[in-house]
Amino acid sequence: MISRLRGEVLAAGGTWLELDLSGFGVRVLCTPATAAAARPGEQAVVHTSLVVREDSLTLYGFGTPDERDLFELAQSASGIGPRIALAICSVFTPSEFAAAVRAENTSAITKVPGIGAKGAAKLVLELKDKVLGFAGSVAGPAVPVVVDGWRDQVRGGLEGLGYSSRDAEVACDRVADLVANDPDVPVAVLLRAALRSLAK
Repeated sequence: MISRLRGEVLAAGGTWLELDLSGFGVRVLCTPATAAAARPGEQAVVHTSLVVREDSLTLYGFGTPDERDLFELAQSASGIGPRIALAICSVFTPSEFAAAVRAENTSAITKVPGIGAKGAAKLVLELKDKVLGFAGSVAGPAVPVVVDGWRDQVRGGLEGLGYSSRDAEVACDRVADLVANDPDVPVAVLLRAALRSLAK
């Protein structure tokens, strides 16, 4: 199992980054917040999970071990694959997701793209006893917004999760007042607010 990588960031997109591991380039799929924290030319550490399929090997990366563990836990539920598990990690911190599951708050869980009311109820049923390990989890470090680039980061993250460019732009418009009120608002906060606005 590949559980952690450390290397120089070569490039980063809305939901991916490329690391140079002593001359060996690796592309890692990740949450928008993790991608936004990566700066080309700087060192980065990502906690990883390798998903093996018949026709592919895909590496997913996260800012904290708890996020990676949530990604793997979510896939233990029937019908949840890596794409939806990554969306769960994009919408919730591990502790937030654990709290929603323990409280049987299916309406909060349906804010994750790709999860409807029946899927949320099924997740609660299957994961309620398994999320106890996240009870004391804390969110990872906040990622500050690049003032001129917050819209590109949020839009890129939403498009990486499968939303259309038009929906992503609408969501950016809906969260623009958060940036106006607090120019230092973290990218992760903007992304979660944008996702919640699209789920309404």
